[in-house]
Amino acid sequence: MLEKLSPAAITRKAEYRKPGRYADGGGLYLQVTPKRGDDGVTRAWLFQYSWQGKVRQMGLGSFVNVSLAQARKRAKAARDKVADGIDPIGEKKAERKAASVKVAQPQSFEAFANDYIATHSPSWRSEIHRKQWTSTLKTYAFPIIGRMAVPDIETADVLRVVKPIWTTKQETADRVRGRIEKILHAAKAQELRSGDNPAVWRNHLSHLLPKRKKKTKDDHFPAMPYEELPAFMCELIKRQGISPRALEVCILTVARTGSLIGMRQDELDMRNEHTWTIPAWRMKRSEEEHIVPLPERAREIIKTIPREKGSPYIFMGTKPQTHLSNMAMLELLRGMLPDKDYVVHGFRSSFNDWASEQTDAKHIVVEKAMAHAIKDKTEAAYRRGELLELRRTLMDQWANYIYGGKQ
Repeated sequence: MLEKLSPAAITRKAEYRKPGRYADGGGLYLQVTPKRGDDGVTRAWLFQYSWQGKVRQMGLGSFVNVSLAQARKRAKAARDKVADGIDPIGEKKAERKAASVKVAQPQSFEAFANDYIATHSPSWRSEIHRKQWTSTLKTYAFPIIGRMAVPDIETADVLRVVKPIWTTKQETADRVRGRIEKILHAAKAQELRSGDNPAVWRNHLSHLLPKRKKKTKDDHFPAMPYEELPAFMCELIKRQGISPRALEVCILTVARTGSLIGMRQDELDMRNEHTWTIPAWRMKRSEEEHIVPLPERAREIIKTIPREKGSPYIFMGTKPQTHLSNMAMLELLRGMLPDKDYVVHGFRSSFNDWASEQTDAKHIVVEKAMAHAIKDKTEAAYRRGELLELRRTLMDQWANYIYGGKQ
């Protein structure tokens, strides 16, 4: 093939700066086009060929960036493709399309969920709430659907996440399902998926998951999410008086209000076992006494709280020889959080959620800590004192958590 152009000629000769097309041979051209500016022209390499009866022109790069030798090499590669029955322009378009598709690959559920949290968490009530979102998804959802593309997640995938914990960790399962639902709703809003949301409960998963046992009575009281407790306790310990200290001990021991305010000196073993034994006659719906392990902070409060001389009660009332009123702790709570409807009894539910989601404690240990009646023979499997020690460990963990690791 006769080559007509030379590097020296196209660089030095003025004629190659005039608008027009200069052939090098084999379909390679130097295209000179007028433009505004100092130079007055732009120069680029062009490969012209015939494809299916039509003349096609393929750009090979600018004269500034591509040398004559490089342009000839590119033109030869294009000619070889044409000879092999391949349209070089069509091939290039297909490559660009494939590259764009690759770039536009849908996000994984984990990546999209993390983006969702990063976007929405600034408006959430606390940093703890953000951590709790991340923790539950990381523990339960990501190992199963984390690597799946957002549009590919279906009902069966959501079931694989929530079914294993549906009856054993009810609150956690509800939260995980709800969070997946919100994330997939956001994905649909961004047109990253179509169709119905597979994590929706009503008229969908409600027909696919088994009915669960009714929640205990404790679960029906407005309860502070356990994630908020460390911050709340920081404020509570700053308060002076009998009611704040009583509420602290109530939360520490997850005792019922009536049991707590009626705490008596003769129910306490502060030297040896560090326990509080509530007699059967003071227990609600129980014929047995209830032994409560006392964490260090609870013992400290009980030892130092002002006490009325001659009164058997630890938390004295406003009248002589009486204990704290049934409403005192609730009034304190409402005064501290006027925009919330939390009740003191709800802290038992907070404890239950925390124990279920953040510890490995067995169900019977949690139930006994809350003084719930055990209807089966599970308790008999534990040696005398063993269950109490397991509860002691759990209550110490609870104290450590609510005081932010400072217990």
